[in-house]
Amino acid sequence: MPRPPEIDTAPRELTYAGHRTRLKWHRARRRADDPPFTGSRIAEGMRVGASVEVDLLIHADRGFAVLHDRDVEGGTTGTGLVSTLSTDALRSLYLRDARGRPLAEPVLLLEDLADLLADVDIADDAVLQLDFKEDAAALDDTALSTFERAVKPLARHLILSCGDATAVTMLTDAAPGVRVGYDPCHQGAAAEVLRTRDFDAFVARAVAASPRAEMIYLENRLIIGARDNGYDLIAAFHATGRQVDGYTVTRVDRSSTRLVRRLLELGIDQITTDDPEGLQSRFRRRSRGSARRLRRPRPPNPGPLRRGDR
Repeated sequence: MPRPPEIDTAPRELTYAGHRTRLKWHRARRRADDPPFTGSRIAEGMRVGASVEVDLLIHADRGFAVLHDRDVEGGTTGTGLVSTLSTDALRSLYLRDARGRPLAEPVLLLEDLADLLADVDIADDAVLQLDFKEDAAALDDTALSTFERAVKPLARHLILSCGDATAVTMLTDAAPGVRVGYDPCHQGAAAEVLRTRDFDAFVARAVAASPRAEMIYLENRLIIGARDNGYDLIAAFHATGRQVDGYTVTRVDRSSTRLVRRLLELGIDQITTDDPEGLQSRFRRRSRGSARRLRRPRPPNPGPLRRGDR
């Protein structure tokens, strides 16, 4: 069966020096002007084999809402804290765009997301990152049971991340098959290691905190700051068998292009960005420009040699 054309044009990755770096659709954005967490973009990303990230917060009925902000006012048609809103209340809300206009895109709960993707032809290499924005103290048996039921049909496409290694362990233990990710940069850890420059200890602590983690999520400023101090964090985590995601490229401009170039030179495995399409387009233009600059013009044909030219 031929590949759908949309897969070849989707912003899924960059290739540099033969190394493939995935582009992660931060908060399910394909373009800079996309509103976050729309079901249509999540479904599209999974269909074309992208790496897509969504956030999770616990609501009043001990399930999970696909939202980043604890207060729903502004980003949705509702008001109040996610933690105080019931399943029915959340399902009655719609997302808003950047101008505050309501969209025909409902707020999703985790089980709604699973139902939505049940009707999608998910690409084999598609990955959906569930980024839990709370900690282990927010979890209980009801929440863990809800999580397990919701993610079971999608487990092979999922990776769970959080800044709290205990929460990661609890959720992934409840849902076998979900891959493990870990972000060791929370609670000032990134700033502290840049101050102390004890990068070896930082890597060791991260590996010990989440020994099953396949992906380590690092702030870009930490990756670059370490490299400027002569330490390659990406290589260090690669040596432990982990991959590295660098976050977050919020806009595509000259500054972020230079940053991404440095990340690619270091062999980063994934880059989190709010504008995957813009980033892919920028690097494709740069690649074409480099190819044109390297192409040498052919010398003019002097024609057949005449006797006096020998």
